[in-house]
Amino acid sequence: MSAQASAPPPPAGGALPGIAADFPILARPVHGRRLVYLDNGATTQKPEAVIEAERRFYRESNANIHRGVHWLSQHATELYDAARATVQRYLNAAHAEEIVFTRGTTEAINLVAHSWGHSRLEAGDEILLTTLEHHSNIVPWQLLCAQTGAVLKVAPVDDAGELDLAAFDALLGERTRLVAITHVSNALGTVNPVAELTARAHAAGAVVLVDGAQAVAHQAVDVQAINCDFYAFSGHKLYGPTGIGVLYGRAERLAAMPPWQGGGDMIRTVAFERSTFAEPPQRFEAGTPNIAGAIGLAAAIDYVDRVGLARIAAHEHALLEHASAAVGGIPGVRLVGTARDKAGILSFLVDGIHPHDLGTILDAEGVAIRAGHHCAMPLMTRFGIPGTARASFAMYNDIGDIDALVAAIHKAQDLFGTRRPG
Repeated sequence: MSAQASAPPPPAGGALPGIAADFPILARPVHGRRLVYLDNGATTQKPEAVIEAERRFYRESNANIHRGVHWLSQHATELYDAARATVQRYLNAAHAEEIVFTRGTTEAINLVAHSWGHSRLEAGDEILLTTLEHHSNIVPWQLLCAQTGAVLKVAPVDDAGELDLAAFDALLGERTRLVAITHVSNALGTVNPVAELTARAHAAGAVVLVDGAQAVAHQAVDVQAINCDFYAFSGHKLYGPTGIGVLYGRAERLAAMPPWQGGGDMIRTVAFERSTFAEPPQRFEAGTPNIAGAIGLAAAIDYVDRVGLARIAAHEHALLEHASAAVGGIPGVRLVGTARDKAGILSFLVDGIHPHDLGTILDAEGVAIRAGHHCAMPLMTRFGIPGTARASFAMYNDIGDIDALVAAIHKAQDLFGTRRPG
């Protein structure tokens, strides 16, 4: 990634100084052992700054936003609007009104499917995905196709887990209305060239949605440079709270979309005869939003900015390189997903040990990984496997965590009698 190329190398010892101390949960033991948390692709841990931001809101600022004339309501509204501006800056969106708060990536994609999709697609229209997609970027489009008569197309990946660009181009056609692509594969760590893919899709007349759930915590994201129409991510994968996420939508796209949920705060006028609706983003934020979550997300973004995305990217790249060599060098271990451009995700299989069994044994050693299909069952089918073990890295991990992972894999091989010399 470009951020890695210009970033300073990580310090000796493979750690970012002082970072782990900012995350209280990392100090707690698991099964009497030091916690080695390598499940960051599922959710990241939260720094004290994020925990405190939510606590402070409920202790000092809690009120419902918009419409309130009292001081607390106006103050809470200011904090919520400031959080939106923070996300706008982080994504380099042109306008704060292009930022819609959702419950997460899943809800953001469903919002586009329901609002944009139902008002645009007809029978025979096509939606193009890739084999790398998370279920959240597959199932909403399947439901939409079933309801509209649109057709789902899927671009394949090669044995390294890289998108087949020639096949992608061949599948783009005059009926392609939407291209929905992951920025970073949650199962393999493959980084897609989303700006290039967006340009190709736009040249074919298609709208582009990018699933950025696995990208925003690990590299700079510039939605104007990508030039996508929609970009979705979840706060909890960016060191923020659960239950908060973001849909970026280009202003002209959002302005042309009907509401997808009805209720308070998304309306302009209501009468029994008819209602009129607010402008975006409020049009898509019916009811009382997750105010504290938005404030916590803004605190997480501020924290990431203080550490520096370039430093984080360089550090995680160094961890991935070390882990790929150390884990991949264990006899009987097979790495799954060896793309040239990868984020800090390492998927692997150990001969003779089911990933779930491996994950259980590693947990007893204090090492937390993810085991299974990672909500990417079509991708697992592509590789002819039921699932993998997945270690995923964050800014607070260090070389010692990788060494603990290797030692725990050796322990599992010893228990199963599958360890080979090497």
